[in-house]
Amino acid sequence: MGPWGGSIASCKGGKITCAILFALGGDHLPVSGLGCALSKKDVDVILFDVSAPIQQIPTGVRFMQGDVRVTSEVEEALRGVTFVFHIASYGMSGREQLNRKRIEDVNVKGTENVIQACLKMGVSRLVYTSTYNVVFGGQVIENGDESLPYLPLHLHPDHYSRTKALAEMKVLEANGMQLGKGQGVLRTCALRPAGIYGPGEQRHLPRIVSYIERGWFRFVYGDPGSRVDFVHVDNLVQAHVLAAEALGTSKDHQAAGQAYFISDGRPVNNFDFFRPLVEGLGYTFPSLRLPLSLIYFFAFLTEMVHFIVGRLYNFQPLLTRTEVYKTGVTHYFSLEKAKRELGYEPQRYNLDEVVEWFKSHGHGQKMTGYTAKCFFRDAALILLFAVVVLSWFPSAVRASNRMPRY
Repeated sequence: MGPWGGSIASCKGGKITCAILFALGGDHLPVSGLGCALSKKDVDVILFDVSAPIQQIPTGVRFMQGDVRVTSEVEEALRGVTFVFHIASYGMSGREQLNRKRIEDVNVKGTENVIQACLKMGVSRLVYTSTYNVVFGGQVIENGDESLPYLPLHLHPDHYSRTKALAEMKVLEANGMQLGKGQGVLRTCALRPAGIYGPGEQRHLPRIVSYIERGWFRFVYGDPGSRVDFVHVDNLVQAHVLAAEALGTSKDHQAAGQAYFISDGRPVNNFDFFRPLVEGLGYTFPSLRLPLSLIYFFAFLTEMVHFIVGRLYNFQPLLTRTEVYKTGVTHYFSLEKAKRELGYEPQRYNLDEVVEWFKSHGHGQKMTGYTAKCFFRDAALILLFAVVVLSWFPSAVRASNRMPRY
């Protein structure tokens, strides 16, 4: 997917048409999945993005090129549309998290454009794809629910999470606003998905596999008992379709103004979850476990280096501070509200199909020897971590000495 897109639904010739606004976040919810699900319900689908989707466009789905940051292009895409899935976002992971201006433009201003276009063009339903991050900022959350307040904006460790919270607030505040020309009111809801996986997912999994193949996945970190949620793309597609239906008259607009956590409903340790992927591709799962605080300190140093040299060399950070929190700190949520109000029933999936997808695309352990390149790479990694440990250890000792003694 391109960096800023989306998709939308509209009503033409008496047939419901849906528009889905995609951006980089669109890669988490494959076009084929949501597009096919909607087409089966006799819905014409318009995919709106700055570049054509990487997946094959299903029958009954039309692509429209445009930028969610440009008001006129969003309005044109929403002409005649009945409901919108606003999935467009930027800055979810890696070096994108460090581009604050683009994150602000896409996540906040882009969402404002979508809301205003819905009001002007008479779109009656808007489903917004949000994130767990609107309430999570590194604190332990066990079986949390939608009654949790938004994390105070100044406590978010990254700009993506902060802007997604702002965007979700704007979407839910828009619920009940009058549409133009007396066409009724706009009804909105927000879905907060967990970490997304599935064959063809293009944001997290390819990056993880690239680290494995380069030999960078040499350790795990944090408490082995920590647990987080994941959601398969097909379950997330199901949630989007159900949410759109629950905004309509047939369900008495039950989802209007509401937010819902969406996951597979099976919390698991982050690294245990990915073990089948590592071993399925023929690699050895690491046995070394490092302290969470050490890895967080490493991520902080990496971000500082990127801030200094990023304009000259926009390298991909191994980890950011937010990614350390999201993968190493327990946070999982109840699905009771989504089940009760949307009728959401997550199906069980595993990583077998993901492993096969990567194998079919040429990934997997190659039978090669230990080369000089491998030696210098490993030596560089050892030297880097030695520097980080030596820098981190004094501060860790000082923190330990400051702890109260009983």
